[in-house]
Amino acid sequence: MKLGLISILTVSLLFSCKNSQIKNTETAQNEAVKSNITDEQLMDRVQKDALKYFWDYAEPKSMLGRERYHEDNIYPDNDKHVITTGGSGFGLATLLVGVERGFVPRKEAVKRLTHMMDFLAKADRHKGAWSHWINGETGKTVPFGKKDNGGDLVETAFLTSGILMVREYFKNGNAEEKALASKCDELWKGIQWNWYTKGGEKVLYWHWSPEYQWEMNFRLEGYNECLITYILAASSPTHPIDAETYYKGWARNGNYLSDKTKYGLPLYVKHNYAEEYGGPLFWSQYSYIGLDPTGLSDKLVKNYFDLNKNQVLIDYKYCVENPKQWKGYGPNYWGLTAGYTRNEDGSTGYTAHMPTNDNGVITPTASLSSFPYTPKESMDFLRFLYTQKPEFIGSAGPYDATSVNYNNWFTPRYLAIDQGTIAPMIENYRTGFLWKLFMNAPEIQQGLKKLSFQSEKYGIK
Repeated sequence: MKLGLISILTVSLLFSCKNSQIKNTETAQNEAVKSNITDEQLMDRVQKDALKYFWDYAEPKSMLGRERYHEDNIYPDNDKHVITTGGSGFGLATLLVGVERGFVPRKEAVKRLTHMMDFLAKADRHKGAWSHWINGETGKTVPFGKKDNGGDLVETAFLTSGILMVREYFKNGNAEEKALASKCDELWKGIQWNWYTKGGEKVLYWHWSPEYQWEMNFRLEGYNECLITYILAASSPTHPIDAETYYKGWARNGNYLSDKTKYGLPLYVKHNYAEEYGGPLFWSQYSYIGLDPTGLSDKLVKNYFDLNKNQVLIDYKYCVENPKQWKGYGPNYWGLTAGYTRNEDGSTGYTAHMPTNDNGVITPTASLSSFPYTPKESMDFLRFLYTQKPEFIGSAGPYDATSVNYNNWFTPRYLAIDQGTIAPMIENYRTGFLWKLFMNAPEIQQGLKKLSFQSEKYGIK
């Protein structure tokens, strides 16, 4: 099912999208592509498809990324209008890929992005940070949980990474583009990162609520998906943290390093609650939409690319080994990460899939967003999906959760945080486009130097 008629008309009237839908697919939806399609054509195809989530199916008033988009139009929590902060950040990166590749018109993208920044400027903020969920119609905070009704620093970081890339992409453009870049800059400078040290502790905290203050009490300590939060906090020109906060807080005074291996591959760091295999694969993706791990090091980790590559390869090797003997698992069908899942009764649920939480469900974004680390293995998955499993492809690309084991089960639903990493990470593999934007931002260069990061690729010493 497509968006409701009112939503489609709203989008069309506001942004003249009728004549600028993404130049689409070489084949009809739910029809397998020809086996002789080239790798480049396949990557174009999946990037275009994933882009639709944020272009064709955006929340119609804010134009930001919905938390979820369901083709079946079933929203049990009545949250069709709820936008997600982090997923919208990935959506910004996705839109930039669309502009750069000519999938969407640049002028219309600028108009839409300007509208999005204006919405974010008026939306509820908590010491400059946005909440995890926002009402797309009103800009008001939507509680993620009873006490999680204020600022979410990690979701804010994912959003800010996208905002900075938009700024960098358009800052030298025409008058409208420069105005957009200026709006991005103002939003970035308004975030009070150091407030989230809870009065000067040498660690960042995930949440702060004007009603419940620090009662969530969730310290950001490595290793998981939150590295980018510290990078941005250290890079802030207005409300920065110091290097000590990074090394004492995130790096646990060095106590997050690991000497363990799996399948002969070093893990390098202790993945929180997942020290044997590493965590769900989004840990190797969310922070690295803009942060280029290639040859990147700090005082403790010698090469972040190797860290991420090994995590992905461990996941891949686990799926190929397939100790639980799930039907379908193998070199062309693999990838465990957080997302929708199949409950025991066949209904749709949610879980963080990983080797220690494997229920026979494969999440396509896991392997597709791993292209920079495992290009061959990811391409094998992509080719298998589009040429042999057309039922797993919907109106905005691969569905969020699939299972060959359960008679080719899938859920006709999408999540922004999953769909939003596909086009950006594939593009980083293809051209390094988003990595170059983010890593060359002046504040990011200074922030990385402050934290003793080094990258020969970007002249950071």
